[in-house]
Amino acid sequence: MANLKDIKIRIGSVKKTRQITAAMKLVAGAKLKRATDAALAARPYQEQLTEVLGRVAAKAGDDSEEPLLTAREEIKRILVVFLTSDRGLCGGFNNNLMRKGIVFLDERSCTVDIVSYGKKGTAFLNSRKFETIKNVEDWSKLDKGELVRELSATAVAGYIDGKWDEVWFAFNDFESVLTQTPTFEKMLPLSVEASADDAGGDYRYEPSAQQILGELLPLFVQTLILQKFLETEAGEHASRMTAMDSATRNADDLIDSLSLEYNRARQAAITTEIIEIVSGAAAL
Repeated sequence: MANLKDIKIRIGSVKKTRQITAAMKLVAGAKLKRATDAALAARPYQEQLTEVLGRVAAKAGDDSEEPLLTAREEIKRILVVFLTSDRGLCGGFNNNLMRKGIVFLDERSCTVDIVSYGKKGTAFLNSRKFETIKNVEDWSKLDKGELVRELSATAVAGYIDGKWDEVWFAFNDFESVLTQTPTFEKMLPLSVEASADDAGGDYRYEPSAQQILGELLPLFVQTLILQKFLETEAGEHASRMTAMDSATRNADDLIDSLSLEYNRARQAAITTEIIEIVSGAAAL
């Protein structure tokens, strides 16, 4: 039978752990509300900008030579940007993305440049011997506007100059508190759908649809990248809240099990003492 003192110490240890996980769940829940509001608030803007781009692209016509819309015939070198968290204790949020990311990288037959945002993604890549050209840690504490502008400028300039033939983003798409889907999305070249309805004559463009398209596309890239950072941040907090909730419930179950074991051991010890006393009395 297990020692009563050892069981009592373990129960106390599990209770302290439960207090920590319960507190982390509450903190993650508070952060999740703000992150979710930000991610959801940005979606209508992105959708509206996509609609406007569709109309302008339709007006510019198929003869538009905008470089951000022009796909390369041969893919020699690509850029892949990984968005992960800097902190752990968030379930499979990072590992699910990075495991699929390794498969994605192994399938590329061209040269791949990797940029990693988040300590967890960088550590995972380094452990698999993948070299990165840039690592950014604690990105959630940085000004996202400046962060996105810098990354967008690098990606756009690299694509236009021919340094990269494609630019990809690997991130967790926030669908709900319980679902964050590892996603690999080609950022460049951009794909803007121009429907026949968008090309109608109700709109007049000054100075020209082609020039307006050239101004809007870099802004569109910034919007897409910002959305991915917001989705990643919301998904991280959601995953951590879920993981800590599960850990708290597991701690409750373990405490109940240990308490039952403690009571049984205590009862056995009492029974043994009674038997010893009775046996001693009978011997007299």
